[in-house]
Amino acid sequence: MASTTTASGSLVYERRVARIHRYHWPAVQLNVWMLVMLVASCLIIGVFATFIGVQQTLNLFVPWYFPYFIAVSGLTILFVGGLLWLISQRRLLPAIVIVGAFVFFVLWMVGLIVVGIELWGPAGSVSNNCNLLVFDRTPAPANSMANLAWLQQKSICQSWQAVFAFALVGVIFLLWIMVMAIQVFYEDS
Repeated sequence: MASTTTASGSLVYERRVARIHRYHWPAVQLNVWMLVMLVASCLIIGVFATFIGVQQTLNLFVPWYFPYFIAVSGLTILFVGGLLWLISQRRLLPAIVIVGAFVFFVLWMVGLIVVGIELWGPAGSVSNNCNLLVFDRTPAPANSMANLAWLQQKSICQSWQAVFAFALVGVIFLLWIMVMAIQVFYEDS
């Protein structure tokens, strides 16, 4: 608020209102993006948390990328929650989305590369072990411990494949939201 004094000595107040530029986001695309990122993050948290529990039960070393990807996925959920809060306040800016998505793109890409190396690496990879011990064998025809062990091994192998698939989807969707934010910025400027 600014004030001026007139020649007669009376005070006149002038009210200046700052206009906030609001960007128009494609609602359906943004909602689909958030849903897919939440699903991918929750799947990765669930699978790697289960793997950590199994590793600890067997007194085995927990690889660094299990807690790494759990932390990245948890931060992604917080990022999506922050975006939802900004949307509710009508203050979602493309710059926030671009910077945040780029940071998460790099973090998810590191996780995707590590999971890819573990899954299809040169020697003793998860895929080689799964093919050798699970997918090239048929389960025992009866209810037995061997059949139960085979089913558990198959579940672990498919969990690794699901983590890789959802990590890849997460990386692609993070690129997509960056492109969408850039389009929103240029359409409304």
